Amino acid sequence: MFWGYQLFIVIAATGYLAGITQSKEYAEPEWYTDLWLTIVWVAYLLVFLGTIWKRKEPHIYVANWFYLAFILTIAVLHITNNLAMPVSLTSVKSYSLFAGVQDALTQWWYGHNAVGFFLTAGFLGIMYYFVPKRAERPVYSYRLSIVHFWSLIFIYIWAGPHHLHYTALPEWAQTLGMTFSIMLWMPSWGGMINGLMTLSGAWDKLRTDPVIRMLVVSVAFYGMSTFEGPVMSVRAVNSLSHYTDWTIGHVHSGALGWVGFVSFGAMYCLTQWLWKRPRLYSFALVEWHFWISTLGILLYITSMWTSGIMQGLMWRSYTDLGFLEFSFVETVARMHIPYIIRAVGGAMYLVGALIMIYNLYRTARGDVRVAELKDQPAPAAATVPAR
Repeated sequence: MFWGYQLFIVIAATGYLAGITQSKEYAEPEWYTDLWLTIVWVAYLLVFLGTIWKRKEPHIYVANWFYLAFILTIAVLHITNNLAMPVSLTSVKSYSLFAGVQDALTQWWYGHNAVGFFLTAGFLGIMYYFVPKRAERPVYSYRLSIVHFWSLIFIYIWAGPHHLHYTALPEWAQTLGMTFSIMLWMPSWGGMINGLMTLSGAWDKLRTDPVIRMLVVSVAFYGMSTFEGPVMSVRAVNSLSHYTDWTIGHVHSGALGWVGFVSFGAMYCLTQWLWKRPRLYSFALVEWHFWISTLGILLYITSMWTSGIMQGLMWRSYTDLGFLEFSFVETVARMHIPYIIRAVGGAMYLVGALIMIYNLYRTARGDVRVAELKDQPAPAAATVPAR
């Protein structure tokens, strides 16, 4: 599975350089690359299911529900969206099964649910294990986690058409996607509340443990992104936001703040556990990582919000005679300063990640900063599962 996925990345990347793609919204690789990824993904599914089948604990913790939903749904999305007929078995070219508005709808059913089941469900599985584990507290409400799971799974799959407002897609389908997107607000915030309230009785850890602080801030970004997304799906708001940098800011608040920070927190925990280290090399470096990356995210997303709203307003501005007031080049020129701020924010986020890599490397080696020993609490043993 591991080496197969690395091979897929190499094949896909070299295909992009050679201009071999299906020319869709996400420039998917061609048919042979998709076929290889399907084989690797099935291997991934078998590894996961085999682990579940071999378990001795009869109960299946909710994090594994999210992982399984992520693996299965991504498989269905990938196969359906990439259905194609090769020109020949020796040709890299193929013809997609879908065309026109059907292809657009399939593409956004795939695109939005890749976000929903990969970048949301998969990482919610991480949240539901690592937040209780690091906080040494039971999950706030197991019942709420089950409601969160099933409502998210049933509602998310319908939300894709909100990306196609004001297109050839029938208006009823656009409205359906918008309606389900708004409904998503409730289960998403249920999950956020469950994650945050898990710290009940352990809020003092936010002051003493920067890793749990990073995990909690990731949950806060999840809540913010899942509030902003349904708002942007409303047709009246979408008419201003779509195709602008506002969408970029929204996506990156989720990608950098939610997906990135929850992954960083998990990696800090896992490195310590897998190498059986009583402490991280340096909590001070975790603090630096947290604050530099957080400031980088804020610079990134606020510059894109500003740039995006400005773009949308300029694009819809008309003169008294009914002509567009600004040319496209003028809107691009106005984005100069926000893009500099965006680059600075992205660079800061990258610097934070490099600090983490150094910290984890020293942790794996078994190094500890002696000056920090008195400040680092020893965590609970990693062998006790969160229940």
